[in-house]
Amino acid sequence: MSSGINQPNRIDSWVLEDGEKLLTITEDPKIPNAATVLLKKQDHTMANMIRGQLLLDPSVLFAGYKVPHPLETDVIIKIQTDERSNPADALKRACTLLIQQTLEVKKQFMEQARNAEMGLGLGAEAQPTNMGYDPYGDGLASGAARTADGGDAYDF
Repeated sequence: MSSGINQPNRIDSWVLEDGEKLLTITEDPKIPNAATVLLKKQDHTMANMIRGQLLLDPSVLFAGYKVPHPLETDVIIKIQTDERSNPADALKRACTLLIQQTLEVKKQFMEQARNAEMGLGLGAEAQPTNMGYDPYGDGLASGAARTADGGDAYDF
């Protein structure tokens, strides 16, 4: 059920159809060690993470992406490598590293959440208080840090 005339059905933007491939790699016949990767049902978030990770690879000469149309959920990534690697292997390495980093962030988050529940924070600001949720970590339940003269440190 879409709310606008041109707005696609939301489920169509992330669920693959039967037999639809998530990833297609096409080698570029004109440029050595270059390929175009089509990611189905993805957006800027995934494409930018992959592009950024590819650019950290010393064998990658170029990595960029584009979203062909704002109403479509496909992303095109271009990759060119030097002779030490090929685009498919560089993409595999980048995705493997992103998965490892994501798992590490999840692990650290779960540890921090567990420590916060148990009151095992590293400093006094992490100790549980009866003042409620403190989104800024400044020890004030209102979320406003105070300067020495009692003013709000977040006012500009």
